Amino acid sequence: MRRTTVADVVVDGLKRAGTPRIFGVPSGGANLALVEAARAAGLPTTLASGETAACIMAAVTGDLVDAAGAVVIGPGPGVAAAIAGVVHGLLDRAPVVLLTSGHPTAVLACKETLGVEPESAAHRVAHAARLTMSEPRGPVHLDVAAEILARPAVPVATSCRPDPLPYPEASELDAAARVLSGASRPLLLAGLHCRSAGAAQWLRALAEALPAPLLATARAKGALPDPHPLMLGVLGAAGIEDRLLSRADLVVGIGLDALEPVPAACWSTAPVLGFGPPQALDDWVPALQVLGDIGAVIEELAQRLRDQPRADWDVAELDRLRREGAARCAGDGLTARVVRLAREATPAGTIATVDAGQHHACVASAWPAVAPREFLTSNGLATAGFALPAAIAAHLVHPDRRVVCFTSTAGLTAAATELGTAARLGAPIVVVAFRDAAVDASDPVRLARSFGVASSAADGAETFAAALGRALRGADPAVISVLA
Repeated sequence: MRRTTVADVVVDGLKRAGTPRIFGVPSGGANLALVEAARAAGLPTTLASGETAACIMAAVTGDLVDAAGAVVIGPGPGVAAAIAGVVHGLLDRAPVVLLTSGHPTAVLACKETLGVEPESAAHRVAHAARLTMSEPRGPVHLDVAAEILARPAVPVATSCRPDPLPYPEASELDAAARVLSGASRPLLLAGLHCRSAGAAQWLRALAEALPAPLLATARAKGALPDPHPLMLGVLGAAGIEDRLLSRADLVVGIGLDALEPVPAACWSTAPVLGFGPPQALDDWVPALQVLGDIGAVIEELAQRLRDQPRADWDVAELDRLRREGAARCAGDGLTARVVRLAREATPAGTIATVDAGQHHACVASAWPAVAPREFLTSNGLATAGFALPAAIAAHLVHPDRRVVCFTSTAGLTAAATELGTAARLGAPIVVVAFRDAAVDASDPVRLARSFGVASSAADGAETFAAALGRALRGADPAVISVLA
């Protein structure tokens, strides 16, 4: 009978925490013991081409499944190579456990570094999984020395999920209800903590009950479906924030996070009411704050706001602003048409990923999302090479759904080796790479073909539609270079 080892206990703890798979790189070394233990336990493993991409895949996976993601990094230079990916996890509040062997020192951007011994293995992995999921979420480093991975250990059924958020205080709820009932034109701003199914349902109920217009951060896109008449666009991309703020007499920040880019004017033009998890806002403190789970806060407020006067927004004006925001995006030319064509050609539930850069705002505005986590982007405005690893992770979590990746030549170049990963996995991802002939020396078509990935070029809406049709009929990844 095979004995239980430290590696087995670590893997068991991750499985009980809800981790759906482990990511790594084919670098060999002591980390292979953890990979083999995962395979023996039926926990899938996926090898990325690089450490940064592996970390992004683990972080996006954890974010999509609302559980701890996991990535195994080899000793030596592997940890240094992973730093950019770990920082991504920090910026995006992503729950990810970074597993190393023989690197007991702290890793930049991790919430904590935990060492594992045979007698503490079960407790340590449970603590790591709980800590990465505790607010504010972020990477946790768990180091297991190579010499103890094969030692015997005793599995312990320790809780691997975080404690629930504290229930909102009645006094805070009463004060928030008074402020909301006294506002004639509240403006709702939704952030990344609104993306759970429960929070999104309550967010919609609140917007409709008041009723009040809503702007969402890019990470929260889809929390209120884009086609909804009260959804006025992505904060910072719609171009109508100033006029909404000039009319609002209360700004209500719902589930916003301190690391999300929010224009400073949102905090200075009207009184601010905020709800959300403790510590999510860090240094920014609204005039009035209700701490707790978004769904619980809104459910309690609903009882207190019953029979209160409805908000006094001009519905016709809101409709004009909504259409104006959409028209601004349409004015961006080929990029917007390409995004709309991609959305029209793909089924409901299709997931879009996008890199930071000059096309980000247009893609965020032109891609309609009807549910949370259908639009994946990073809080890191300088992040390059996020979209392709994120698309691979989304495909692995949702193999039954289409994934479209929007990037630039620079973004595709930064993650180019993961084209090989997508090809090896047979992931039918459509990569749309916007190319500026004046500044981009490299060619996405040649780059894709160097990794054996089908590719084509488009210089207009018609040629893009034809290339997209071919890509969607295929069962493998494809790259379409768009001269934008």
